[in-house]
Amino acid sequence: MAGTQRVYKQRIKSTQALKKMFRAQELIAASRIGRARGRVAQATPYSRAITRAVSALATHSSTSHPLLTDRTDTNRVAVLLIASDRGMAGAYSASVIRETERLVERLQASGKEVALYVSGRRAVSYYTFRRRELAAQWQGGSDAPQVDVADDIADTLLRAFDAPAEAGGVGELHVVYTQFVNMVTQRPRVIRMLPLEVVEGVAPAGEGDALPLYDFEPSPEAVLDALLPRYVRSRIYSCMLQAAASELAARQRAMHTATENAEDLVRMYTRLANQARQAEITQEISEIVSGADALAS
Repeated sequence: MAGTQRVYKQRIKSTQALKKMFRAQELIAASRIGRARGRVAQATPYSRAITRAVSALATHSSTSHPLLTDRTDTNRVAVLLIASDRGMAGAYSASVIRETERLVERLQASGKEVALYVSGRRAVSYYTFRRRELAAQWQGGSDAPQVDVADDIADTLLRAFDAPAEAGGVGELHVVYTQFVNMVTQRPRVIRMLPLEVVEGVAPAGEGDALPLYDFEPSPEAVLDALLPRYVRSRIYSCMLQAAASELAARQRAMHTATENAEDLVRMYTRLANQARQAEITQEISEIVSGADALAS
């Protein structure tokens, strides 16, 4: 019985230590989620403005551009997966990896060759363990994305899209990330970014309204060359910000649940330890009574 009590006390002590760690992680995520949501809100006006500009260019310019044109010389497709660097976020990384696997299966079923570009240590470990080749990888700062990292990712993907077919060029770029809806809902999302798909169209003119006229300086080609890469960088950075807010929200929720589960375990182990102690006392009393009866007889 004494050994049983010692085991329960050790479990109570270790569970309380885990509870403190879970609580600390929950508080850290709660302190960072507000900043992450603020960064998403701050980046939204710029993203909308550049999207409207690209929409106007794509609608009113007759100039052909490589980022707006489907490639027919290659069946190679790039897939960018944005996951987390750290765990303790519930099923956050697992859900976005599953969504990526479903996308890869669909692309391969249509005869495409997939090149994986991965951001986030959890996803890199997942594919490294399964000996899956990665075209490029980025690790660090998934819960606080930096602009220079997003630009590096965008430039790498743009070079892959501009590269010739014999040099491993890709004809499409798909991005898989987790969209932040609110503190309770975060959903994996897949978007096709190249050839460019403008997600926010230009509002149609009303009846009798003249269509706007655009004058490009120094030329439509130069404007597209300058604006389209900025648009891609902005979209990738926006996806990373959404993923960061989703990661922190998922971690806060998971750590809150883990803290409550640890409290339940402590209560259960305490009850079992008390029962073992009562059983030990009962056994000792029985042994004393039995010894006294033996002496008396």
